Amino acid sequence: MKKLLLIALVFTYSFHVNAQIETPQPSPTSKVEQKVGLTDFTFEYSRPGVKGRTIFGDLVPYGKVWRTGANSRTKITFNNPITVGGKELKAGTYAIFTIPQATSWEVIFYTEYAGGGAPATLDETKVAARVSADVQEIPFNVESFTMDINNLSNNGGTLEFLWEKTYVGVPFTVPTDATVSKSIDKVMAGPGAGDYYAAAAYYLEEGKDINKAKVWIDKAIEMNKQDPKFWQLRRQALIYAKAGDKKGAIKAAKASLKLAEEAGNADYVKMNTESIAEWSK
Repeated sequence: MKKLLLIALVFTYSFHVNAQIETPQPSPTSKVEQKVGLTDFTFEYSRPGVKGRTIFGDLVPYGKVWRTGANSRTKITFNNPITVGGKELKAGTYAIFTIPQATSWEVIFYTEYAGGGAPATLDETKVAARVSADVQEIPFNVESFTMDINNLSNNGGTLEFLWEKTYVGVPFTVPTDATVSKSIDKVMAGPGAGDYYAAAAYYLEEGKDINKAKVWIDKAIEMNKQDPKFWQLRRQALIYAKAGDKKGAIKAAKASLKLAEEAGNADYVKMNTESIAEWSK
């Protein structure tokens, strides 16, 4: 009996060890990250090999939707809107499907990116963009399917597909110039009301120079005097109180109280009422 038990344990252990064996994927996965201007790109895809086969027109038929790789759908993600083929794509994640032909490919950005393989029929409501790109023959063999972004500039690049002796490139642009220009205009125009308010609030909370906070909150309120908010005036009241200006604090608190009552915000009504009573002693 002991001998039979020992054999069973050895068999169980051997099976467990064998179950842990890891073998390479036939089409290994790849994750590529690339910054173009101020836009971050990531694409995830699998890389099947040629392995002596004829790829396009055979393994990958002409005229049919291809998952553009193997295994799960190829996914591309970018954190700013981009323009491809004259069509603006919102920031987000898309599946990339392609329809290869002998002389051109149709490259499709598809909003439903989860899942494996390409759908039998594309749902046109999920097609965010279609781009036609010419096929170029390359003078060497690319064994593993490859995607990359090249021809980098501050304002765009080329999404590239290479496999066997085929190269396809899809140019795109990113809104770097518009983003930088907007940032320059904002900085050159000086701080806005929100900047002054944030700086004053930080100085109040962190116990820093309260007189600077007082100057900044006054600028924020002045710049927003056409549409003051009760929470901004509340912050002004607290800064004035901490700076020792009880008269100014009460004035700001009364203004905040009035707007809070109009907005139906009971919390700020209560806080301002209590503060006015305290600072009036």
